[in-house]
Amino acid sequence: MNIKKYVAYRLISSFFVLFGLSLLIFSLSRLVPGDPARLALGPMAPQWAVDKLRAQLHLDEPVYIQYIYWVTNVFRGDLGQSLVTRRGVFNDIFEFFPATFELVIFSVILSTSLAIILGVTSGKYANSLWDNIVRVTSYVGIAIPSFVWAIMSVFIFGYLLRWFPTLGRLSSGVVMPTKVTGLLLVDSLIAGRLGVFRDAFYHMILPGTSLVISRLAQEARITRASVVENLHKDYIMAARSFGIPERTITLKYLLKPSLIPTVAIMGMDIAGSMGGSFIVETIFNWPGLGRYGMSAMLSNDINAIVGVVMLIGVFFAFMNILVDLITAYLDPRIMMKLRGG
Repeated sequence: MNIKKYVAYRLISSFFVLFGLSLLIFSLSRLVPGDPARLALGPMAPQWAVDKLRAQLHLDEPVYIQYIYWVTNVFRGDLGQSLVTRRGVFNDIFEFFPATFELVIFSVILSTSLAIILGVTSGKYANSLWDNIVRVTSYVGIAIPSFVWAIMSVFIFGYLLRWFPTLGRLSSGVVMPTKVTGLLLVDSLIAGRLGVFRDAFYHMILPGTSLVISRLAQEARITRASVVENLHKDYIMAARSFGIPERTITLKYLLKPSLIPTVAIMGMDIAGSMGGSFIVETIFNWPGLGRYGMSAMLSNDINAIVGVVMLIGVFFAFMNILVDLITAYLDPRIMMKLRGG
């Protein structure tokens, strides 16, 4: 099986997984107590208006009929209308997704770079003072959830020290740059507004690091364990016996195989950040997809709930395929199998 066939196979299998996810989340959203039409119109709305909205949403029909209507509309690019914002769910996702994506990208760059540096240095100097410090702090990082770090960072760095802002993406009075990508850091650079870039970056530090800490600790521990294991492999000992510089051994022979288990965890952590940013975004009033999804769940906004969960599912499927391809690049044995060698 070559790489193109493998990717095609994974895409087809991911389609069936997403189909199963859509069945599950669509059915569960219809089983949640409460009448979405009544919640959307309010307790004072007349019954005829509620019945009319229920008919428009096909809520008066069996669930499988509702699902057929929904799937048909999805293939037309229509995820339905939000009962809260009264706009198309696709338009809402298009508006809120860039904020979450920018936050996830920021946390990915930070966690990946630090996890590799800490894990490799800790593994190379195993049982040293530095290694013990990294291991102890990683245990603490894993034990404490991201929303706890968020609350602590708001109190310490936002309230007590006042080093960083704690609400929103920009300070009040700062005019947003012209929307090109929806990513404030990118759009501010395109517009040449460095002041907006700096302000947006400061706003991103606390929520971004709150998402990072737990992931960073886990990824650093896994990298360290893999480095310690590979340091005693025969090919590393052989490279040292030939007098190859230690820096070359680390970067060329040790790093790639040691990153294979880390990449798998990183991929799932990245996808998990997309779906796990609900509470962090709510704490920092971050106008992203997570807060939008949280509002949808609290309001029983069924179309928005299904749309957000499906987007997160697509992101997970994409990251699974990407992780497999990166792993194949890092491990020549897997690459040879994919190429039919």
